[in-house]
Amino acid sequence: MDFTLRPSQIEVLRYRSGKMGIAAVPGSGKTFTLSALAAQIIRSGALASDQEVLIVTLVHSAVDNFAARIGRMVEKHGLLPHLGYRVRTLHGLAHDIVREKPALAGLEERFSIVDEREAELIRKDAVKAWLANHEDEIGAYLKPDGQDFNRQKGRRGLQEALESLCTAFIRSAKDERLTPDALRARLDASPPLPLAEMGWAVYADYQRALAYRGAVDFDDLIRLAYRVLESDPEYLARLRYRFPYVLEDEAQDSSQIQEAILRLLAGEGNWVRVGDPNQAIFETFTTANPRLLRDFIAHEADWKRELPVSGRSQPAIIDLANRLIEWTRNEHPAEACRSALGLPYIHPAEADDPQPNPPADPAAVQFASRKYKPEEEAEAIARSLENWLPTHADWTVAILVPRNGRGAEMVEALKRHKVDYVELMSSSNSTRMTAGAIANVFTYLSDPGSAAKLAKAYQVWRRAWREEESLQGFSDSVASVLRRIRRVEAYLFPEEEMPFVLPPGLSGEEEENLRAELNAFAEVIRRWQASVLLPIDQMTLTLAQDLFTEPAELALAHKLALALRQAAEAHSYWRLPELAAELSVIARNERRFLGFSSDDSGFDPERHRGRVVVATMHKAKGLEWDRVYLTSMNNYDFPSLQAEDNYIGEKWFVRDSLNLEAEALAQLRAAVRGTEFDWYEEGKATLTAREEYVRERLRLLFVGITRARRDLVFTWNTGRQGGAKPCLPLEALKPA
Repeated sequence: MDFTLRPSQIEVLRYRSGKMGIAAVPGSGKTFTLSALAAQIIRSGALASDQEVLIVTLVHSAVDNFAARIGRMVEKHGLLPHLGYRVRTLHGLAHDIVREKPALAGLEERFSIVDEREAELIRKDAVKAWLANHEDEIGAYLKPDGQDFNRQKGRRGLQEALESLCTAFIRSAKDERLTPDALRARLDASPPLPLAEMGWAVYADYQRALAYRGAVDFDDLIRLAYRVLESDPEYLARLRYRFPYVLEDEAQDSSQIQEAILRLLAGEGNWVRVGDPNQAIFETFTTANPRLLRDFIAHEADWKRELPVSGRSQPAIIDLANRLIEWTRNEHPAEACRSALGLPYIHPAEADDPQPNPPADPAAVQFASRKYKPEEEAEAIARSLENWLPTHADWTVAILVPRNGRGAEMVEALKRHKVDYVELMSSSNSTRMTAGAIANVFTYLSDPGSAAKLAKAYQVWRRAWREEESLQGFSDSVASVLRRIRRVEAYLFPEEEMPFVLPPGLSGEEEENLRAELNAFAEVIRRWQASVLLPIDQMTLTLAQDLFTEPAELALAHKLALALRQAAEAHSYWRLPELAAELSVIARNERRFLGFSSDDSGFDPERHRGRVVVATMHKAKGLEWDRVYLTSMNNYDFPSLQAEDNYIGEKWFVRDSLNLEAEALAQLRAAVRGTEFDWYEEGKATLTAREEYVRERLRLLFVGITRARRDLVFTWNTGRQGGAKPCLPLEALKPA
């Protein structure tokens, strides 16, 4: 090799065959090392001309990264850069397998794949239909009506909770390789399991909807790929010959069935798995299980290796991350959580390392001691950056938040302080604003007699005026007049005098300007009302011409128009209220919708020096910045199994603080694997879910800390109810 390797990397590259498990700390160069191992295998002559090293990774951006690195490495040794290896995501690999043998998967040759957005819409419809016909059944899990559940907020919360429950239920059923029919047979042979019955009903409706479309979802691809490999030994043998080496990246995020597929492909041959169980942070959203990698390293690997050296962070930050590991393992007050983080500790690079750590600076690790309300925390961070950025224009900096909604609040604070920012969340601020503007107009057009919604549509139309104080006052006056109109149709189609009630005390010029503005808006509304006869995508683009002037906003409106057309085609009974609700979900940052950011191809913080990146801690995984703010470090976002802690999975309207999603998954497991001596017990899964959530939040904190290279700032807030406290890990990490 013509580059300098660390001793731990050299140990990995001594690998020749068999099963190897590698625990790699943040910033240890695992992608580089795995790429170097693939290049070494290719150069060694271990492959026949029709064989390849298979590299399986987690996300699409990593595919390009691996392929480019390996290509450069083999090219330096006179070999062709694109031969001898194949890099795929696990879903991409499953797609290849199913496409080659669709009949074995029970599919037509021309099957299609629904994206996550379309899958979510189908599940949403199935949940809504089930809820409409089974209110009494789910009512058994709700608090009494006397506790105000009938409020609209509660009903919306229930619908959203059941959608999340059914998403997790369906994914888990597919991870168990259970079709709806197979699950039905298990449930028929079991004592009553009401939440599992609901999950099955939605699962069955969901799969029927996919079958009607001749489609599968991403979870089906994994399940069906396993079925193909299991049912065709000859095809499996060909794949094993073609891929004599399987290298797996980010193995801490493998699920049971994903591991099973790679186990089939590797057989008794060569399988290298690298990952960091301390960075397993997706259990809440997927069926990933970090224990699978830990067990592989401990009990199955022929070779156990570590990549413990990291040149990413300055020593004070490394010490803090190691302190979190130590405290968790030895001092966490909940013994059940002490296994959340494991060894190895992070070791700083040697002085002569080609990638040395930044200089030590203990003062650069700051713990904000002030007790902030949520809005005060956002303001304090914005002020800090307003003062700090002018002298650090060549630094990278990020605000990391635990939830998307909190990120949107941080963005608003940065805007108020005129701090330049870029977002790395479910969708960008510009996307949310564009979606929200169109949604508000849709909402009015679906209820054209509402003066309040008419006034809101006006404020959307003139939202640019809110940047100037004089124009804002004028637009507020117009909106006030519109809200008091008794008959909207008389305003839009006047027969005689305009039906306005103008504010008293106006001068002649002021009254003339107000009337002119009202007349101009009436003309716009008449044009919008005529557009409702158009197909939804054309209607959206018609509205966009009046609402937006910036090219980026018009381009986003075009993307939203296409998405709405797809939704309307998939749900022929949807009208404007449903389509407005679909846009509102994006506007509230509750669904990922990519605008024109670099997130599709991989985010690079180096491209945003001198700008503040606002990201969730989950999105920040794999990235690094010179300065990092870790926010909302309270006992709601980072609970510790203490009596005063609350948990995001336990909804206020559900009785006995049950986590319905956890209880439903426990009922599924009981139907699949339960016995009379180990049967489902209500509430037990909720307590287990608390433990798992606390363990995952400890790993999320570890990920957040290890994103920082030079400066690290911790802040906390008291939560929306005002009673949250600093989380226990934060208290433990503070200097004495």
